[in-house]
Amino acid sequence: MSGDDLERRYRRLLAVYPWEHRRVYEDEMVAVLLAEARPGQRRPAAADVRNLLGAGLRARLRVGARGLTTSTWADAAAVTGLLVGLVLLALAGKATLDQLIHSPSLPPGYQPGGPDLVDWLRVAGWAGVCAAVLLGWRWLAAGLGWAGVVGWAVFVAPEASANPTYVVDTLPQFLLAVVAAAALTVPAPRRRVVVLLGVRRLVVLLLAPVAMVALLVLNRVTSPTFDFVDEVSFRVFYGIEAGSALVLWLFVAGLAVAALAMLVAVAPLTPGVRRRIVVMLSPVATLALVIDSTLAGWSTSTMNMGHVIPLVPAQWAVLLLVPPVTFLAGALLVERREETLRMVALGRDADREQPVDR
Repeated sequence: MSGDDLERRYRRLLAVYPWEHRRVYEDEMVAVLLAEARPGQRRPAAADVRNLLGAGLRARLRVGARGLTTSTWADAAAVTGLLVGLVLLALAGKATLDQLIHSPSLPPGYQPGGPDLVDWLRVAGWAGVCAAVLLGWRWLAAGLGWAGVVGWAVFVAPEASANPTYVVDTLPQFLLAVVAAAALTVPAPRRRVVVLLGVRRLVVLLLAPVAMVALLVLNRVTSPTFDFVDEVSFRVFYGIEAGSALVLWLFVAGLAVAALAMLVAVAPLTPGVRRRIVVMLSPVATLALVIDSTLAGWSTSTMNMGHVIPLVPAQWAVLLLVPPVTFLAGALLVERREETLRMVALGRDADREQPVDR
């Protein structure tokens, strides 16, 4: 009985290995482990547990890395790289325009002083990324993307101790830059994104962020005028300001239509590609949700207290670990789901081929 218990526990440990490895080597590995066990041993030795878990995880990472280079992942990466590059270009352009255009809702002393060199470099860099993707210059696009990542690390990360709220607020954009750079690094055929989307859908994808920036700039220049004396009624929704609820929701509806147009542009892609695009973008959404839900109180307290409230190491660890864990979990779920669908399809084909007994 003790031998059966030990074998069962060893097989549970071997579950960490990829299925392809277990199918070929599991029985042999179990036989070797049982042969080396002590008489009466009922549990795997600590050294065996460490070796099996370490080797199994390394094997899974190797298989996962190979899986990320398949054509479906490559197609998803090509579209994601362009999509995120356009979003970052729109964000950089909006931030630069905010420095150029005075807002009526701001008092004179709080008007912007104009964009600096970093603002212009962000616009030029992400415009270069998008242009390089469309022209098929993948390595140039990836290089510019990684330059944006390094730029954040050089200019923003050092502010973590003196101005942590600013660093945390920019983390989603930093992660978007990482996603874009990593996606564009994945090998793909030249100008693959043009082939996948086609000219019409590509034009929609390019114009939708432009329309969103135009709406936000229009909202800025038409916002209610600041007045020290008269009381002004504001309607605010995530930074969008208007003097009436109707105007506010018209702006929101316009932004929603532009966002929907981007979704429609990528909707005709195959389900496998769409699922992988969601997986690649999910770390950014998860990080933004974590920041908005768990650090909202900390951000408000930091602004109201008048001094810096540092994040504890556990909070920084959560912010750093959430994106990779989200991506790995999403990739695993997609692969598992598609493997299940393949097995179901094979079973149905086998049932069709079997003769029916009358």
